[in-house]
Amino acid sequence: MSAAAYTLRLLARRIIELTREADDLNQRITDAINAHTPELLRRHGVGPDTAAALLLAAGDNPQRLTTEASFAALCGASPIEMSSGKTRRRRLNRGGDRQANSALYIIVIARLRWDQRTRAYIDRRVSEGKTRREAIRCLKRYVARELYELIVQPTSHTIHRSTA
Repeated sequence: MSAAAYTLRLLARRIIELTREADDLNQRITDAINAHTPELLRRHGVGPDTAAALLLAAGDNPQRLTTEASFAALCGASPIEMSSGKTRRRRLNRGGDRQANSALYIIVIARLRWDQRTRAYIDRRVSEGKTRREAIRCLKRYVARELYELIVQPTSHTIHRSTA
């Protein structure tokens, strides 16, 4: 057996083992998300990685996020005025949790690819004079608003301690 064939065999075994590990970790992440917010993974474009990033951003006490606007700001998806003179615009908030912002972006891009309503929204906003980037910013805000309710609402699996 040549050295190249031996090396390729070792690499193939390692790839198979790493794939098994990745699949196991994905399953564990999915189980943890389903235990907390099972409805989250059922939303279009939301996968285990993006759901985990949003839940991590919300933290152990998501009820501290009193409004969906506070969640959007936490994710860096809240608009910031960027006006000068006669021009009135908003830009994306550069603050907030970058992983959560990235998760919102991934969800929006997945919806753009597979959801006709999302594509129609982008086309409509672009025809109104917005840039594609501004339309995506608006969509990230809508996604944050939609997922906020799922993240902060308690599930039937959550055990609440009584204060009495």
